[in-house]
Amino acid sequence: MNQDTTEIKEKILQTIRLRGPSLPVHIAKEINQSMLFSSAFLSELLSEKRLKMSYMRVGSSPIYYLQGQEYKLENFSQYLKSKEKEAYTLIKEKKFLKDSDQDPAIRVALRNIKDFAIPFENNNEIFFRYFTIPQSDFISKKEEKVEIEISTEEKKKSPQKKEIKQEKPKEKKKDLDIFDKKRAKKKSKSKTSQKKNEKFFNKVKEFVSEKGFEIIDIETFSKNDLILRIKTNKGEELLIAFNKKKISETDIINAYKKASELSLTYILLSMGEPLKKIKNLIEAASSLSSMEKLET
Repeated sequence: MNQDTTEIKEKILQTIRLRGPSLPVHIAKEINQSMLFSSAFLSELLSEKRLKMSYMRVGSSPIYYLQGQEYKLENFSQYLKSKEKEAYTLIKEKKFLKDSDQDPAIRVALRNIKDFAIPFENNNEIFFRYFTIPQSDFISKKEEKVEIEISTEEKKKSPQKKEIKQEKPKEKKKDLDIFDKKRAKKKSKSKTSQKKNEKFFNKVKEFVSEKGFEIIDIETFSKNDLILRIKTNKGEELLIAFNKKKISETDIINAYKKASELSLTYILLSMGEPLKKIKNLIEAASSLSSMEKLET
């Protein structure tokens, strides 16, 4: 029996060598074993550190692979969920991302795609690198500034042709000043709005953490509301958080519709107490068994 076990394990390793990163269902089919037995062998190989397992899931299944096959996990990126896929595309394109520069939803998503986004620190700040890009390729903004300054100094030393400077009309400069002020004002408003959104998101994260819930996915995130799929002791639920102090009847109806579409129960969250009439209605409905109609 021990010999058979060894042979099956070797067959699993050989299958993954040939196929690359694989799902348990495909491995079970290749080695002609049930899912139950295949999963047991995969767990053993994992504990023996002869196999590696992805953080991401395809459905509810992880992906098993051999050391050195990490780059092939890209083939499964299509299975990432909404915001996670957006974060994956962004980091693949940019190669390096500064954590504090990202939208709150992307910051959460980057922490969820551990196979593809690798965190590291530089000058006491958190950055993420795309998993196939070595950290040695990273150049911080400070280092870039030094390089630019060195390049500028070299240009100054080299002989250059004198440029004839033309003064711009004073009226035009005034126009430019007006546009600059408008841009600065717009930028300031955008920054304030971003801070408010981040504060709201962090408040929701604190609530989730305090309750011992787990964020599974981000459905939507805007300045007005945040909808999360969460895991509670009841199972998967929807958390609908409103970035305002009072929840209206319309908010509750829309929340109910969204939860019904996803066949989930839902939790409502706001920045303050609900309106008194809404609170009374919820309390009354909680003990309602059914609502019948009398025939006339």
